[in-house]
Amino acid sequence: MGTLQDVQTAQGATFQEGLSVPTTFGNDEAALSAAQSGVAVCDRSHWGRIRVSDDDCLRFLHNQTTNQMQQLQPGQGCDTVFVTSTGRTLDLVTAYVDADSVLLLTSPGQATPLMQWMDRYIFFADKVKLTDETATTVAFTLIGTESTSLLAQLGLPDLASAPPGSHQVATIADVEVQVSSGSGLALPGFTLMAAAEAGGTLWSALTTAGAVPMGDRGWQTLRVEQGRPLPGTELTDDYNPLEAALWQAVSFDKGCYIGQETIARLQTYQGVKQQLWGLRLSAAVEPHTPIVVDDKKVGVVTSCVPTAAGAIALGYIRTKAGGLGLPVTVGDQPATVVDLPFASRGYLATQ
Repeated sequence: MGTLQDVQTAQGATFQEGLSVPTTFGNDEAALSAAQSGVAVCDRSHWGRIRVSDDDCLRFLHNQTTNQMQQLQPGQGCDTVFVTSTGRTLDLVTAYVDADSVLLLTSPGQATPLMQWMDRYIFFADKVKLTDETATTVAFTLIGTESTSLLAQLGLPDLASAPPGSHQVATIADVEVQVSSGSGLALPGFTLMAAAEAGGTLWSALTTAGAVPMGDRGWQTLRVEQGRPLPGTELTDDYNPLEAALWQAVSFDKGCYIGQETIARLQTYQGVKQQLWGLRLSAAVEPHTPIVVDDKKVGVVTSCVPTAAGAIALGYIRTKAGGLGLPVTVGDQPATVVDLPFASRGYLATQ
């Protein structure tokens, strides 16, 4: 068995400079279709993986991020957000709790910044150790309604009812794999992590079993369509987790953590002044393009991808301007505001 890149290249993968995973396999439409009604597999090895270990790891992460961490048991997991002291977003991560450590799956390029951020808050008496496992592991995500069937075919039955974030160690093609429930999107799926040297073997086993390879371009299309925010686009110093529609990753009864006071005030006083929405357009536009209603700027585009039916985008829109179904102008073209499957809007869903 060749290296992971050798296996992927033999399947038609092309690689873009600066991106370590395939950009495309030349099958974008087929892969997107498989993610909706079959099973696709995407290489997310460029996403960061940080191991937080030692006796105080759960307490430490509980105090550093927005979600309830200390109640999690080994084998459980959740999404949680790192925020600044003023409640601005750093990154949305998925935390997988083991008996003596927590594995954090971060957005691409965020492992080093988050390790540096956490290191600032580790004090002398804290029993916390940080290890960057990004380079020594791979991460593949199965996406689609047939993901459970594919894993059963590979010897992993009884995963259909696994709650999001739950995980277990299994063996696939003689490779030890952490199999975690969840695709990172509001689509059914699983995320698999293994040692880097076993990447080619694992990828080959998944695609031989019927998973359609998907490049990063396909993933980006799905994540914009679904509304998963990323650092540098939707997650910046300009926005907080509630504006980014990440209510499901925020606990309002866990007590103090960095940024908690700001986020609590937003919830208590209904202070969410802008929200992340989807946009349907006839053609793609550049990020930072204004969103306009009646000649007044009400928001800004953060991400946009072309599709066979036009383009889809993400953007923040002022709450008072409206939301779902709102007709807007983006650049020189009309667009419609649509909801996002990944979004959780808290009290705003009932307004």
